Amino acid sequence: MSANSLFLVSLVVDSYDRAKAFYCDSLGFDCLEDTAMPDGKRWLVVRPRGGEGASILLAQASDEAQRAAIGNQTGGRVGFFLRTDDFARDHRRFTEAGVLFQEEPRHEPYGTVVVFQDLYGNLWDLIEPAKA
Repeated sequence: MSANSLFLVSLVVDSYDRAKAFYCDSLGFDCLEDTAMPDGKRWLVVRPRGGEGASILLAQASDEAQRAAIGNQTGGRVGFFLRTDDFARDHRRFTEAGVLFQEEPRHEPYGTVVVFQDLYGNLWDLIEPAKA
């Protein structure tokens, strides 16, 4: 029997280098691959450090329709969820790196959470799941 899993999500960005710097330097993601393609594009894949879940393909916009989607790929809703095993550590690290938070951290039945935005305004949840 075969198993399927979501392993890659595309995120439209304005610049490969700007996006790579934000995700790798500010959020601490690992760059798994950064390969030049023949058409001038790059295969640029990042993933949360030590993570085993889906990775993100940072895709530089190539036309006006794609540029219009930058920062609003989920219509203003939280579209990305970053799980942490130490909320206080990562919240502090993100704050020190200048990441913009939309609210103060809060405690929900499912865990400790705060909404932040990426370089482009896409909304993310930083979540430490509640202990079972």
